[in-house]
Amino acid sequence: MSNNIKLKQILIIGAILLLVVFLFTRNIKGLVKPTEENGKMPASGKMVSGAPTSPTATISIDNASEASKSLISKDLSIEIVALENKYKTAKGEDKVSIAKQLAEKWNDVEQITPSALYLEVIATAKPSLQNWLTTGNRFMKAFDGTQDSLAQPILLQKANTAYTNALAIDTSNVEAKTGLGVTIVNGLGAPMQGIAMLLGVVAKDPKNVKANMSLGLFSIKSGQFAKAIPRFNTVIENAPTPEAYFYLGTALENLGRNKEAVEVYLKSKKLAANPTLSAFIDKRIAELKNKN
Repeated sequence: MSNNIKLKQILIIGAILLLVVFLFTRNIKGLVKPTEENGKMPASGKMVSGAPTSPTATISIDNASEASKSLISKDLSIEIVALENKYKTAKGEDKVSIAKQLAEKWNDVEQITPSALYLEVIATAKPSLQNWLTTGNRFMKAFDGTQDSLAQPILLQKANTAYTNALAIDTSNVEAKTGLGVTIVNGLGAPMQGIAMLLGVVAKDPKNVKANMSLGLFSIKSGQFAKAIPRFNTVIENAPTPEAYFYLGTALENLGRNKEAVEVYLKSKKLAANPTLSAFIDKRIAELKNKN
């Protein structure tokens, strides 16, 4: 009997993982067109395996910019090229000012990697707490948005470095501790070290959305579905997203609470506003209803 239950859970988790990949390879919020940067599976659903990146591994601004130009309009590309030419010859405050303009322009069109790289330039030139936090958050967004297995560990390492630099300025900063913990859980160190950092964050800030989301995801990955539920409920209470509802449904389903899982999946579907995802969830819901 116990073997059948375990087999059932394995099958459910396998199906969920396939759906997770499907879910996050699309723009589930329906706000912008999927691109190379925003249309991939995020860190919330993946972990970087293997050792830390080689010290020589890097992503240059030029390479990231060239890759992103093929995904934007010709007019905007011309505008960015003009700014980049000014950036290459500028010095001091002028260089930082142009880097800020480029970071904003790339971010406006959801090309996150070049945006993050320019923010890194700014933070290096003007190392403040806010600059490093903004840089770390942008690199995590870039990490969330790519399936490039070579780029993933580099982006994660850059985020880790940015949060580490932020903590060096303010050792008590909750946002920096959360970001650093998330990078560790995603593959830059012993997962339990990152979990301990995130637990420390929620002990002081119980409603912290990022920390609760990461702890919930780790609970699912480790098969601790009951522990995941309050984490996702906290996220939903403070910042409801299709992802949070979807993962809550995943936890409920794996605990055999199919009726509740159906209700939650429907909320994820409504928020996502994606026809293809809706069809996929409809099929999943039909299967769950047939089990009742």
